[in-house]
Amino acid sequence: MKENDLQLEGLYDLFLKLETRDDCRALLEDLCTYKEVEQMAQRAYAAKLFLEGKTYNEIIAETDISSTTLSRISRSLMHGSGGYKKFIDYDGKDNG
Repeated sequence: MKENDLQLEGLYDLFLKLETRDDCRALLEDLCTYKEVEQMAQRAYAAKLFLEGKTYNEIIAETDISSTTLSRISRSLMHGSGGYKKFIDYDGKDNG
């Protein structure tokens, strides 16, 4: 396994150890800048709005996200690994 792959596996293992929102907050504060965490939160929220059936224009108006980023989120929802759909609650659907 390549060094980069080992580092990624280590990161995934860190996330698996999180038990509470405070754990998550502490780890993200140490790993990322505030802006990076803010951008991840914005992307997750935009994905939730997409899953709820909102349009591009509605999502941009509500989140102020760029159309480029929104396009990437849309592609991830349609062709990605399924992470957004699996972990984001929307319209009361059970995603677990």
